[in-house]
Amino acid sequence: MIVVPAIDIRKGRVVRLKQGRLEDETVYGAAPAEVARRWEEEGARRLHLVDLDAALESRPQGDVVAEVIAAVKIPVEVGGGLRVLENALRYREHGADRVIFGTAAIARPGVVQEALRLWPQAVAVAIDAKNGKVAVAGWNEVSTVAALDLSKTVASWGVGRIQYTDVVRDGTLVGPNLAGIEEIARASGLRISAAGGVSSLEDLKRLRDLEPLGVDEVIVGKALYEGRFTLAEALDVARR
Repeated sequence: MIVVPAIDIRKGRVVRLKQGRLEDETVYGAAPAEVARRWEEEGARRLHLVDLDAALESRPQGDVVAEVIAAVKIPVEVGGGLRVLENALRYREHGADRVIFGTAAIARPGVVQEALRLWPQAVAVAIDAKNGKVAVAGWNEVSTVAALDLSKTVASWGVGRIQYTDVVRDGTLVGPNLAGIEEIARASGLRISAAGGVSSLEDLKRLRDLEPLGVDEVIVGKALYEGRFTLAEALDVARR
């Protein structure tokens, strides 16, 4: 299992939101590229970059995304507001190793399927779950689609990886939804990037125990920025 630091960008700054709410925003830096270099220097093997302006206001920060990707040598995956193929294409041209679709998997499945045709190994789907249902539109709406059902659907398209986030836990430091992560891993049979709520090294140990089910990446944000543990400590736990 590898630990992937999250870099959420809004208005050119590095921020974290609690449960996706703008009114619960904490700013952790004014230079996303510098933050990316910091995580690379501390041993990160991959970075998870989310464009919150694109997700919440349909205003992609293309220049900032490109700057972050160019700042490091490690792979960078990009998500947030990817609802048209053109934006995904632009990120890939900038060097994004992986593009992550969320709302589009429900609202515009053809976009995801075309991306899979173009880059079969570089497409993931974010399933952001709230009480078992998929949250969409920057988590502002909750659909009627069950997270487990969507995981099976995207698996049938040929998606190889799901990024699973429990929206209720994201940014709260209350611990990940281990049961939900295990359930979606078993139902989909896909590789899983787990996110939402990680607060301690013990959380990482519990997630590591799910690796045989396909949980091979964990995305960590607030716990790193708040100093709950260092990236080096997290990487050490993940490697054991």
